[in-house]
Amino acid sequence: MLCVGRLGGFGARAAALPPRWAGQGSLQAGIRARRVSTSWSPVGAAFNVKPQGSRLDLFGERRGLFGVPELSAPEGFHIAQEEALRKTELLVDRACSTPPGPQTVLIFDELSDSLCRVADLADFVKIAHPEPAFREAAEEACRSIGTMVEKLNTNVDLYQSLQKLLADKKLVDSLDPETRRVAELFMFDFEISGIHLDKEKRKRAVDLNVKILDLSSTFLMGTNFPNKIEKHLLPEHIRHNFTSAGDHIIIDGLHAEAPDDLVREAAYKIFLYPNAGQLKCLEELLSSRDLLAKLVGYSTFSHRALQGTIAKNPVMINLFCRTLKDFAMIREMKMKLNPQNSEVMPWDPPYYSGVIRAERYNIEPSLYCPFFSLGACMEGLNILLNRLLGISLYAEQPAKGEVWSEDVRKLAVVHESEGLLGYIYCDFFQRADKPHQDCHFTIRGGRLKEDGAYQLPVVVLMLNLPRSSRSSPTLLTPGMMENLFHEMGHAMHSMLGRTRYQHVTGTRCPTDFAEVPSILMEYFANDYRVVNQFARHYQTGQPLPKTMVSRLCESKKVCAAADMQLQVFYATLDQIYHGKHPLRNSTTDILKETQEKFYGLPYVPNTAWQLRFSHLVGYGAKYYSYLMSRAVASMVWKECFLQDPFNRAAGERYRREMLAHGGGREPMLMVEGMLQKRPSVDDFVSALVSDLDLDFETFLMDSE
Repeated sequence: MLCVGRLGGFGARAAALPPRWAGQGSLQAGIRARRVSTSWSPVGAAFNVKPQGSRLDLFGERRGLFGVPELSAPEGFHIAQEEALRKTELLVDRACSTPPGPQTVLIFDELSDSLCRVADLADFVKIAHPEPAFREAAEEACRSIGTMVEKLNTNVDLYQSLQKLLADKKLVDSLDPETRRVAELFMFDFEISGIHLDKEKRKRAVDLNVKILDLSSTFLMGTNFPNKIEKHLLPEHIRHNFTSAGDHIIIDGLHAEAPDDLVREAAYKIFLYPNAGQLKCLEELLSSRDLLAKLVGYSTFSHRALQGTIAKNPVMINLFCRTLKDFAMIREMKMKLNPQNSEVMPWDPPYYSGVIRAERYNIEPSLYCPFFSLGACMEGLNILLNRLLGISLYAEQPAKGEVWSEDVRKLAVVHESEGLLGYIYCDFFQRADKPHQDCHFTIRGGRLKEDGAYQLPVVVLMLNLPRSSRSSPTLLTPGMMENLFHEMGHAMHSMLGRTRYQHVTGTRCPTDFAEVPSILMEYFANDYRVVNQFARHYQTGQPLPKTMVSRLCESKKVCAAADMQLQVFYATLDQIYHGKHPLRNSTTDILKETQEKFYGLPYVPNTAWQLRFSHLVGYGAKYYSYLMSRAVASMVWKECFLQDPFNRAAGERYRREMLAHGGGREPMLMVEGMLQKRPSVDDFVSALVSDLDLDFETFLMDSE
């Protein structure tokens, strides 16, 4: 999962794009190779031993979070934000007084960087730091920077300095493609704020933006808020599955994996019972987005959201016939286990598809975990990245105060000829109050500085893995291993480029392209030729048998059509909600119609799943991106890596054509450069459908 920046305009752009790399003209001349450090150690061993406890060093110099001196204490956030705001004022004056030209874009990007270097870091710290004082200070910094962003997005003088550049055709024609695109992206952010409107409408746009931010925050909190029911209303024999609070039972999720049908049914009906306040919040959010889109010149919010994406229009597919076959298979299993009630209901597919997989393929996770120690998986990533891209991962001992928990590992990303490319902080282990999500955070974006040096990217990968025990290292399930590869795909997207501009660095690219590198890594994680390089039993050293990998991959096709059709349903619902307004019906009536038309399982009365659909905030009108990214990743895998997952020439092309540009190039141009053709909508659909039919024996190849 990609953590999406909340700031618009001069804040971090949603998604990721790396900097431009060697061999791309004048930029490379300004980049110096970084020397190799003698303090680096092998990555695999670093994750299979307990941390050295650098926080116990009472005499070493305290560096501050991420090596930022001010952040050795919570109060440092105030110092950092004030410095960023002071620098911002100077850069605004400079932008407004500089004659229009390429320098205008550089100043705008420096302005963006000065804000993002505080906001991005604070965005992570406010949810992940174990100490409340740090979280609160980071939250305040986010608010302060957010207020400044709102001011910049409505600063007419600043807007006009960029407008003068883009209105001069001769000047625009003289800009290189990346500089022109970044200038246009800044202009797009301005116009989304309504700055091109008259004063009255501009104020209306600002008010709507503020309202949307507030409604989004309120809705997001409501999506996770538990529901409760009086104890006597639940059958006594299932109450122990839930949390008790006096005379009430608390339901805080769907309990989708619970073996008891009645437990899943109760959780579904109670957790999804509509909340009037949440319903009103969603309706106001959708209405406000529509009003803002119309105000700034778009017919719908969806049209506004799809600007600059791969799709321009969402890719929708219909796997209804295949889905019905999956539901028939689930019904058969349900009848076998529960003959009294075999009708398939919305709370059934996750559990019964898992039962079918386990029964058919014997893929009990405990059989696999001993082969996937965390250290072995990290070494596997190291081997893959080295052979494919010339990249090595080295563990580096962080300074005192540099990390927020003693079990966070710091990795240096080093290229065989270019040297140090950036840093990845690995926050992999469970702890109290840590968010339960696997995520990639940009802490500092890469960019070419005025002195010719390159500002190295810094990211965090956050997972929730179990800690090692006295008798064994941290052992991963196959799903955890795949998630690790997925998140490392995001990290490599951030590390492996050298864009001139921070505004389009790392994962700051269109949403439907941002997940391509991470999903592509899932294909590598499911290829026996890759897995065979590292999967060894942590006690015996025995390699993971090929048949076990084959069974695992084959099992993923079980009910895959139903899973994909569920994504189609979600994406379609998202598009309808953000399409033509006023909506033809209530959001719940639309949910009922769309679910029955695009998914096939009956709507359950007195439920409102849409009120738990948290992606409506961060991925509003863009939920289809998951399907688009998977389609592109599937095509790249089959065209470029299926024959040889370690093909160095294909790896270099992948870096050059896709990873190198981030948001600095139109996403379809990157896809076209990689595939050597311009794919059609039918090509994308075929790629998704073919994954359901894929014979994984050809996928795995014979490694002997």
